[in-house]
Amino acid sequence: MPIAKHARGDVLFVLDPLETIHPKKDSSYLMIAEALRRGYQPWSVELPGLLLRGAEAVARAVPLGLHEPGAPLAPAGDPQVRALASFRVVVMRKDPPVDPDFVTATWCLDRAVSHTLVINQPQGLRDLSEKLAILDFPEFIPRTFLLRNIGDLRDALTELGGQMILKPVFGFGGREVLIARDGDPNLSTLFELATRDGRTWTIAQEFVPAAKHGDKRILLVDGEPIGAVMRVPAEGELRNNFHAGGSLALTQLSARDREICAALGPFLRERGQFFVGIDVLGEFLTEINVTSPTGMQEINRLGGLTGDETMQARFWAALEPRLR
Repeated sequence: MPIAKHARGDVLFVLDPLETIHPKKDSSYLMIAEALRRGYQPWSVELPGLLLRGAEAVARAVPLGLHEPGAPLAPAGDPQVRALASFRVVVMRKDPPVDPDFVTATWCLDRAVSHTLVINQPQGLRDLSEKLAILDFPEFIPRTFLLRNIGDLRDALTELGGQMILKPVFGFGGREVLIARDGDPNLSTLFELATRDGRTWTIAQEFVPAAKHGDKRILLVDGEPIGAVMRVPAEGELRNNFHAGGSLALTQLSARDREICAALGPFLRERGQFFVGIDVLGEFLTEINVTSPTGMQEINRLGGLTGDETMQARFWAALEPRLR
C-alpha cells in the first residue's frame, strides 16, 4: 500500500479501539469532536497500526467522522498508510497500562518528533512515572517509598504511623490500591500481594485522612490549569477514581492547588507534556497523569460549560498556535 501524501488539515489520534471510546465519558471523544467542529479531519490509529519503515514512522490510519452530535465515532473512509509527518499533530491518547506495547509505540512516535508536533512528547511519556514523578516536588507530597522487601514495608508502616496506602507502580484507574494498617491479621498477605511475594516493587505512601472527602482531578494544558473536578469515594470504598465508582462534585482551585500547578507548569512544559491530569488529595499532590488523562466530560457537565468555555475548546485553543 503506498504512503499517502500530506493533507493540511489532518490530525492523528493514537487510540484504543473505536468501540471503547464512549461519547459521554471519554476526553478523547471530545477532543476529536472539537477537531471536527474546527474544520480539521481527525484520523485514528491503534498501537498495532504504528510502524517504522527504516527511520520513518508511519501509521495505518482511518479517517473519523460523526453521523450526528453525540453519536459514536465511526470511520469516514478507508484505511490508509500515512507518514506521521503528514499530519499537523499526532495526539497520543492510548490508555494505560504502560507496558512493552505502549513503550514500543513511543519509540515509533520518537521518529516523528522532528517532523511534526507530537503530544504528549513520547520521551516524557516513558520517563515520567505517573506515581513517582511527584518525587520531584517533595514539598507538596505525602511521604512516599518505593519498596519490594516485606521487612522494609513493615518498617515503612511503623515510620508512617501504622497506616499507609499501597499502590502498584504501573497501576491505573484505582486498580490494586490497598490500605495497610498495623495490627491487621491480613497484613502479611497484603504485603505479599502488593509485591508479588517480593518479586516486584510497590509504592508505600502516607495515608492522608482527607481521602474520605475525595480527591481533586485538575487538568492542565501547556502547564496551565483549565478545570477541576472532585472525585468522592463511594460509601465504604477506599478509591475515588471514576472507574472505581467514585461520584463527582463541582470544585474550584484553592490557593494550594494553584501553588502546586505553578510549580508543575515549567516541569511539564520542559518535558513536552501538553495535556496532563494531576491528582490532589487534601493539601497533597499524589499523581501526575500524562498517558491519557480524563476528566473533560465531567468538568463540562458539572460546570454547565458550553462553546469556547468547554475543556475541549480550551485544549484546542492552546494547541492551535503551535500548529501555525
